[in-house]
Amino acid sequence: MLLAIDVHYQAGRANAVCVAFEHWESELLHSSTSVVLENLAEYEPGAFYRRELPCILALLDMPPVPLSSAQALIVDGYVWLGEDDRPGLGYHVYEALGRQVPVVGVAKTRFSPLSRQVREVLRGTSGNLLFVTSCGLPADVAADYVRHMAGPHRVPTLLRQLDQLTRQWPAPLPPLA
Repeated sequence: MLLAIDVHYQAGRANAVCVAFEHWESELLHSSTSVVLENLAEYEPGAFYRRELPCILALLDMPPVPLSSAQALIVDGYVWLGEDDRPGLGYHVYEALGRQVPVVGVAKTRFSPLSRQVREVLRGTSGNLLFVTSCGLPADVAADYVRHMAGPHRVPTLLRQLDQLTRQWPAPLPPLA
């Protein structure tokens, strides 16, 4: 089982979603789980993980998420940042999970300067790259997995569906107190 996680922010809240699928080439989701969180940390440039990591860990702690059987976890972002290979969100997730589950970061935006760990992946007919990094799995292997994920577009079909699910809040949001 593979897991992919993304978080969408709106009005001081976060909608964290995890999707599960059978293998890298899967075209269909096996399942999805979401949680809405409040009391978020402020966004800090260069320390995005401080805001996102608690959302991801809260989601992974939910009973329906099959973390114990996960072959890998995909995050929307980087595992390594910059020429000096600073830890990014994916690395912090990897550490928080006790280095038990490989983490693959798939980013749509170039973080300059690029880490030596980044693999640029071109998919579909798009001329735009995806930027793949990983922990617990060789970078070339992770990039090859992402390159062969289902879908004709730059962003693999299941990661696109995940992004759409994060934007569909589970219930109308009441006003913040």
